[in-house]
Amino acid sequence: MSHLELSRRDFIKLMGATSLLASLNGCSHSLIRSSGKSPRVVVIGGGYAGATVAKYLRIWSNTGIETVVIEPKPYFISCPLSNLVLGGSKTLENLSFSYDAVKRNHGIQWIKDSVTAVDSESKKIITERGELHYDKLVLAPGVDFIYDELPMLQDESAQQSIPHAWKAGPQTVNLQHQLNDMPTGGVFVMSIPKAPYRCPPGPYERVCQVAFYLKQHNPTAKIIVLDANPDIVSKKGLFLKVWSEMYAGMIDYRPNSSVVDLDVSEKKVATEFEEVSADVLNIIPPQKAGRVAEDLGIANIDQRWCEVDFRTYESKILPDVHVVGDSVSAGWPKSAHMATSKARVCASAIVAEFGGVDPDPMPVFANTCYSFVSDSMAMHVAHVYRYDPRKQIMLPAEGGGVSDEPSAQEGAYAFDWARNIWSDVLT
Repeated sequence: MSHLELSRRDFIKLMGATSLLASLNGCSHSLIRSSGKSPRVVVIGGGYAGATVAKYLRIWSNTGIETVVIEPKPYFISCPLSNLVLGGSKTLENLSFSYDAVKRNHGIQWIKDSVTAVDSESKKIITERGELHYDKLVLAPGVDFIYDELPMLQDESAQQSIPHAWKAGPQTVNLQHQLNDMPTGGVFVMSIPKAPYRCPPGPYERVCQVAFYLKQHNPTAKIIVLDANPDIVSKKGLFLKVWSEMYAGMIDYRPNSSVVDLDVSEKKVATEFEEVSADVLNIIPPQKAGRVAEDLGIANIDQRWCEVDFRTYESKILPDVHVVGDSVSAGWPKSAHMATSKARVCASAIVAEFGGVDPDPMPVFANTCYSFVSDSMAMHVAHVYRYDPRKQIMLPAEGGGVSDEPSAQEGAYAFDWARNIWSDVLT
């Protein structure tokens, strides 16, 4: 077991006593008054991007920047590898970690609370329990979901029946239980939204994990994939090869199949061309920048994503507000690895600005994304990105590429990658 991992007993306590834990944390935290001696950066969100930017702000400023994170969840749950919970080879406990080490090791002030509003003119954040001021604000709110076309899924009871499970947590466990309870020879139907969305290969990896589980426990069951995109958007050749060879006859892939209507109680889904009935229905809605970015009016690209300066990740709409992670509008994958890469560039730029120097004019970073096709076999795609000062965007450099085929060796590399990124983010 990783030294970061929550014990099973601690995890069960956290899952089973949410209201008590929230009340205890509400009593033990008060919002923080500035010392006035150091600039203060407040980070909203403690996921891959938020925790990383907070950590490196402290390291690279030699603790000279007061850093505060506001995060409502009491512990970190990794979305990468969470599809393996559906495949049965991982549990949510395996992917759940404490924030204690990163807080303790770097002197980060951590507030368990939810942001209700941000006043950018007075540089004030309002939470459910109070308020605090900032000199710079970093938003790392991840993604929210768009239910304009499927408003019936906004209801919590509807999401219990038809979970998206696109944020690792209770919905992941719910979908796993539904899969376990699916009748013999049943039908698992999954929808994929139009890109961009969080983790381009993630839905196709999920298809593999569901197929891996069904092949062992319900081999006559079928999977129908309703993809709103005209084709598989990531690792196409590899996924098609896996589906045809490892899971032959189990997967019915249907491109250009946007969901236009849904009967929650009957678990029937309609596209422009057909109506499909499911025993287990997994609808992944379209996505947009987290709510706080939308409320601030900085999700200006297609009213979904945030336009930033890629040298600093400062919003092009509001000064002194930076955005990292999946909420950023960019032509590269919305992945965990990419989120931490953006976070380090942002932290470096903020430290430079407070120090009176220019940020790195040509940042460079890499991204690697693994997809598991079974409990042990994986494949990857990797690229290096460089800032192009003429186009003012990050462009993929020569090199990188994708696996020739999935393998157990790549699976071992993928688990190593996960352990390394968890250690980097959380210690």
